Amino acid sequence: ERLLNNYECANVERVLAAESLVRALPPHLNRCFFLSTGSEAIEAALRLMKRKTGKFEILTFEGGFHGRTAGAASAGGLSGPKRLYGPTLPGIIRAPYPNPYRDPLGLCGGAPRFDRYFRMLDDIVAANSTGSLAGVLVEPYQGAAGFVFPPRGWLTRLVEWAHSRGMLVTLDEVQSSYGRTGRMWAQQHENLDIDIMTIGKAIGCGVPVSAVAAREEIFACLRKGEMSSTLGGNPLASAAVVAVLEIYQMEPLVENSAKMGAYMKKRLQAIAERCPYLGDVRGMGLVMGLEFVRNKKTREPAPELIRPIIDNCANSGLLVGSVGAYGNVIRVAPPLVISREEADESLSIMAGVLKRIKLP
Repeated sequence: ERLLNNYECANVERVLAAESLVRALPPHLNRCFFLSTGSEAIEAALRLMKRKTGKFEILTFEGGFHGRTAGAASAGGLSGPKRLYGPTLPGIIRAPYPNPYRDPLGLCGGAPRFDRYFRMLDDIVAANSTGSLAGVLVEPYQGAAGFVFPPRGWLTRLVEWAHSRGMLVTLDEVQSSYGRTGRMWAQQHENLDIDIMTIGKAIGCGVPVSAVAAREEIFACLRKGEMSSTLGGNPLASAAVVAVLEIYQMEPLVENSAKMGAYMKKRLQAIAERCPYLGDVRGMGLVMGLEFVRNKKTREPAPELIRPIIDNCANSGLLVGSVGAYGNVIRVAPPLVISREEADESLSIMAGVLKRIKLP
């Protein structure tokens, strides 16, 4: 009956949304600010890191995707969002993101090899930084690059490395939050002591809304009115935030993600053993990547298989999409409400398609 919005004034729905979101967040992230898109949340996080530290350089990662606005695209590590839109913004230092399936330098083993990785990171910073590093922007897994999941423990070590050098850490959970990985927040898998988190996509379940969450002392660096968003926290979007969180409290969506994700991953790994081209099945919860290769020993990417797989699956009633730096990864990210019967049907279709598929 009533829909009023003024970004300079609070509204009841925005207050309720903020209270609901903060209750759901990891305890150390006790403040939030609403915006409209994931890219806008990334821009806000970049501003916060620079404003809090008084420095301007941001360490990001090859293969990263953070959005298509100027700052977010500049921070990303894929060519697509930046092609024909240069020059990108200065102050970005980019490092390799550990990929256990493609690790020619041997950086993805256990903790001893992490030592080697972080010595390399120190070298990258020494060669490229002007001494003004404000923070790190990182994803818990790289979706656009092919659902690349770093080895367990690497993110914890990265946070420790950054904090020991006076840098803030922003975790981009625009894609990974709200149960996608089998936990409400992907950071909970390692209980990461991050400073800032960006949230989007599932927070509104189709309604345009995003948020940046941070420690209270980080938001305290801002002057009154220094951060704003014309439609951020509008009543409709705020009501959606509250409604979505209420559904997550009432329904076992996160638990279903963990349970069905484990089931589907096991089935997909069995399919991979029978398929000569399915080189890797990786992921957690209901987010996985299927990487296709010409040869499992050489791991040469096989992007030419992807379109036939997509088309054959669609003709059989299963919609899938592709991602990946090499264009050779099928995305597995079904709705969190997927049932055992629906999973079995989709897996049967995929298995049937892969039996018929051949290299051109």
